[in-house]
This record gives sequence, C-alpha cells and structure tokens, in this order.
Amino acid sequence: MSTATDAPLSLARYVLPVYRPRALVLERGQGSRLWDDAGREYVDLSAGIAVCGLGHNDPDLVAALVEQAGKLWHTSNVFYSAPPLQLAAELVEASGFATRAFLCNSGAEANEAAIKLVRKWAAAQGRSPDRRVIVTCRGSFHGRTLATVTATAQPKYQAGYEPLPGGFRYVDFNDIAQLEAAMAGGDVAAVMLEPVQGEGGVMPAAEGYLAAVRALCDRHDALLVLDEIQSGMGRTGTLFAFEQDGATPDIMTLAKALGGGFPIGALLAGPKVSESMQFGDHGTTFGGNPLAAAVARVALRKLASKQIAENVARQSRALREGLAALDAEFQVFSQVRGRGLMLGAVLRPEHAGAATAILDRAAYHGLLLLQAGPDVLRFVPALNITDRDIAEGLARLRAALVDHFAAG
Repeated sequence: MSTATDAPLSLARYVLPVYRPRALVLERGQGSRLWDDAGREYVDLSAGIAVCGLGHNDPDLVAALVEQAGKLWHTSNVFYSAPPLQLAAELVEASGFATRAFLCNSGAEANEAAIKLVRKWAAAQGRSPDRRVIVTCRGSFHGRTLATVTATAQPKYQAGYEPLPGGFRYVDFNDIAQLEAAMAGGDVAAVMLEPVQGEGGVMPAAEGYLAAVRALCDRHDALLVLDEIQSGMGRTGTLFAFEQDGATPDIMTLAKALGGGFPIGALLAGPKVSESMQFGDHGTTFGGNPLAAAVARVALRKLASKQIAENVARQSRALREGLAALDAEFQVFSQVRGRGLMLGAVLRPEHAGAATAILDRAAYHGLLLLQAGPDVLRFVPALNITDRDIAEGLARLRAALVDHFAAG
C-alpha cells in the first residue's frame, strides 16, 4: 500500500461500513482514466456504476456547474428557478410520452416517487388498498429505501429489514405467463421493471417481452413503470432503452448518468397519471436543485446526440469482440449479454463465484471494473469512451486473467 493512500484510508473507521471499497483512494479523473493519490493510472470501465456517462471532468459539465455556482445554489421548491423548469421541459420533450416531470436527488427517490404515484393513481380510481399491488421481477434492483428495497425482488437486499411494506408481488423476469397469472386476480395497479436488469446480472428483456407486458397492463388497467435509472440516458444505444422495445411506459424513472456524476433523479409521468398528485401530495427539499439541473441539462443534450449513439454501437462491438477473444484464450465466459455499453460477461460454471477475485486482479493491473453478482463482470464505461481506452482496458483485463489463472 502506498504511503499516499495510508492517511486517507485510516479515516475509513469513521464511515458506516456498508460498503467494502478496494484499498485505493481515487483523486482525479479525465475522460475514461482515473488516478489515485499515489499517482497510479487506471482505465475506468465502471463509470461510477454507469453514472459518468461523459467520463470524468467533461469540460461542458464543468462549465455548466461553475456558471451556475456563481449564480444560485438553492432556493427550495417554495420558489421557481430557471434550470429545473428548463430541465423538466426538456426531459418531457425527449421522452416522447411524458407530460410532467418530478425532479429529485437519486434513483431510489425517483422509484419511491413512482411507487407513491401508482398508489395515488389507484386510490383516485376508487381501488381499495388491497387492489393496489405492484408487480416487480426477481433479480431486479430499484433502490435502498424501505419501499424500493421491497420492490427489489432480491432477498439479500431485504434481510434484516423486516417487516417490509405490503402490496408487492414478484414474478420471474422475461416470463410473460407468470406475469399473466399474477395479474389474473384484478388487484394489480402497476408492473414495475427494468428494460435491462443491472444488479440482477445485466439481463436484458427478451424480444417482445416489454410489448407483451404493455399489452397485459392495458388489458388489466394497470400502469407500466419502467426503471431506466441504469439503462437510460443513452447507455443501451438509444436515449431510453424502451425505445427499442415498442412499449411506451406510463411512468419512467431516471438518475445515474442524468447528472453526469452530479446527484439528480427524475420521474417522468405520462398523461394517464400526471395529474394524480397535487399540491402537498409529495415533496423534496433538494430536488430540482439549480446546480444539479444546470449540469443535467448539458448531460441530456450531449447524451442524446447522434455522436454518442454511434460511439456506443462501435464500442459495444469492440468490447464484445475483445471479450470473445479473451474467452477463446482462457475459456472463461459462457456468454456476453446486455445492450449497448451495458454488458455482462457471465463466468463459465467452472469459474462461478470468481468475479470478486478477478476484479481485485484487474484493479492491481490498473483497470476498474464492476460485477453484477458473484458470476458476472459488468461493463458500463463512459459512453464517449475512446478506441484506445477500450483496447487498453481489454489488455489490462487479459493481464488480470493471466494472474488469476496462474494463482489457481
């Protein structure tokens, strides 16, 4: 461990130990490269868990933040300021379906707002509390608040937090027959899912699945809620992943790359539900913060560009080809799945559980990667990542695999 890192790491005892970070302290970044406090360089294929969609230290985001910082930081929602109003209008326009937006601070808050909006809408329809069920999919991840962790149909995130809120029902992802059976009783108010499950192993919706879910929601007068917190903002090759599926939601949630690294979340509501919440029904102290909104406006404009879409397609192909070459050499991956630059390399059964060890080796070789469970390496780099960074990242992953297999 470098001397430069020792001092900051000694302060870790003051932090609630809910994370287990790798033993390095990152200090600065530029594009898809990061440097720690000892001056060591890393290729970043994690982008802050799909947050830094434009990489680190993007000059346009920095300029927007600095300009707004010299004007106004916070007003509360008792008063209007221009950036959140402009961002709300631009998000509504970009969505192609929404009529109103609610700005908040994180993905969990956006999903919490979506759950409350579903319940409020159902109540306005005269549905009793036992007919306001929200169906979610096993393997999903929707956040860490008590309601969103209940919507997250993964017991490992729920253990120890019981009693959990009622009103949720779980089905297997990509199983339309299960969903149809779950909705047969007429008590379902909404289906909430990710077009590509992130924490659940980078699992994309099967062809035709979202359209079939949309049809079931229409048949049962239920809402379709799409959590695009990780899959949205250009990551899968279109601004929003649902554009590839022919299934328009009633509610969509965004966060992560929306602020390019500055905390912000958003809920977009279509005409069926956008008037269901009125004055006093919901709120947020910091949501719609002028600093966050000013940065997000620039991020939205850049991430919606043709150049980003083209780069996502090109670098997705390069990553897939590189991972295929590594598999041919090491027989390590059973498949690579996902969309665009949201990819998961699934370890073969004989290497099950090795993701953490491989990521440790990768960090040693100057590569920052993620996992999605113990058996999947997750690749969610900046959407403007260069050919050179992809090639160098793959080379460093190869070095990590050589070490991993040499260690037995």
